[in-house]
Amino acid sequence: MDRKLLDLLCCPTARQPLAMLDARGLEALNRAIAEGQVKRADDTAQTEPLREALVTHDRKTVYRVEDGIPVLLAEEAIATAQAGDFPAR
Repeated sequence: MDRKLLDLLCCPTARQPLAMLDARGLEALNRAIAEGQVKRADDTAQTEPLREALVTHDRKTVYRVEDGIPVLLAEEAIATAQAGDFPAR
């Protein structure tokens, strides 16, 4: 993702800056998704693994990136607490 675009983006609810989710965080979330433990904010199940995602500064919320386009809809946010082994940093 373009760095200039990333610098402009923020979480639509908490207004925190966003960063690309690192490989460890992505792996932890994808494990939880595979186990059927992950729901979006609107209570729908996240069934597809994430290839890319953006994470808030406090690492509590993730937004998926589909084909290079961030999906920054509050109802599609994913709480990282759903993945028990999600890395704090």
